Amino acid sequence: MKHRGRHRRRRRGRALRAVLAGTALALTAAATMISASQATDVRDPGALKPLTRPADTEPLRLTEEPVPQQWLDRLSEEMGRPVGVTTVLEDSDGALREGRDCPEQDRGALPVEPDATRAYCFGVADTTGLRPGGITTSGDADDDGYWGEHRVILSGWAENAGAPDGSSLARVAVVDADDLSYTWALLAVPAEGGRDFRPLGSPVSGMVWYQDKLLVTAGPGDDRVLYVYDMGRIQRATVDGPWVGRVPGGWSAAGARWVLPAVASYRAEPGAGAPRPGGISLDRSTAPDSLVTYERGGGGPTRLWRYDFSGDPERTGLLATDSVLRTRAAKAYETRLDDVHGVLSYRSDWYLSEAGGETDERGTLWRQDTEGAEPTRCGRDETLRCWSGPPAPLALWQSTGEVWARSGRTLFAFPLASLDRT
Repeated sequence: MKHRGRHRRRRRGRALRAVLAGTALALTAAATMISASQATDVRDPGALKPLTRPADTEPLRLTEEPVPQQWLDRLSEEMGRPVGVTTVLEDSDGALREGRDCPEQDRGALPVEPDATRAYCFGVADTTGLRPGGITTSGDADDDGYWGEHRVILSGWAENAGAPDGSSLARVAVVDADDLSYTWALLAVPAEGGRDFRPLGSPVSGMVWYQDKLLVTAGPGDDRVLYVYDMGRIQRATVDGPWVGRVPGGWSAAGARWVLPAVASYRAEPGAGAPRPGGISLDRSTAPDSLVTYERGGGGPTRLWRYDFSGDPERTGLLATDSVLRTRAAKAYETRLDDVHGVLSYRSDWYLSEAGGETDERGTLWRQDTEGAEPTRCGRDETLRCWSGPPAPLALWQSTGEVWARSGRTLFAFPLASLDRT
């Protein structure tokens, strides 16, 4: 059972706020130099279109496939007793840098609007060769924002992301949000009846930590849509090396000291319209809480939809299913945005992170509902190109009202309420 410790609210120094404010001013000044023509180069997507026909919603149906319990038990017998997040945090691999200590390139990745009120970055050497992915927090996991005594951020990364030979590796940095230390854990899938495990070959574009489970989007070459991990079932690697799985002398996790073996997955029915989520986030404003997602790939229009979470205490952190473990989309929409890279839903609003037209161009953060759409604006010309670059996944830490996002090596946060002012 999760224990809640005394809530600790550590104040960040004035120096960080000053650096962030200075960075924001510099970015705003740069934004004013963008021409008026660029201020209107983003097409208004208009209102969300509800999808209600069975032909539109039935393809979004998923089937839950639990990993056999005997497989997980066999892994535990071979690798040792599983541990939880607190144990993993006790022995860190490194620490994030405060925003004032981040390289100029990372500070420059912060949005012009809305202003980032917190910012941290991973070191260049620690993430060389890794592609950044999704982000989720203990604010998703529990409504008080804590996991035990800790406030925690999970940051997804992938090595050799998109490798056609399946050699890519998905990993998660488990970050203590109080002291900024972090520890690496490899995402894996049990194999050979639990006698071994293989790496999860996914770019980890989306993650949601809900209750005791971590849901992760699968890669484009995988026949699953989502994988599920148990945050109380983390295994220790016993061999330090580049290999993955059982090796002479023990178990290796490609240099990580911890392994998360999947406990379940969700598969879509093959055929036209089968969902391929590009990113996911949690919406606590619905009843029940729900998982929201957008469709991977550009070209538009883009589908958005949500799945309800189960209220069964025996199925914590899993999606609501029928008697044969099928789950259907609770709501579905279509947006005319065609290059979405992040999604957040709260009450009736959907917040969508859209990529810029060029690789180094800033994107646009939209608020959209069934009545229309509004972008964030910045600079004297009120350009729409004022979101982070590259576009960021989104996660709402509801107990603090902060939206957490990432851009490259940088993790940052801003108040959700600030979007109404931009």
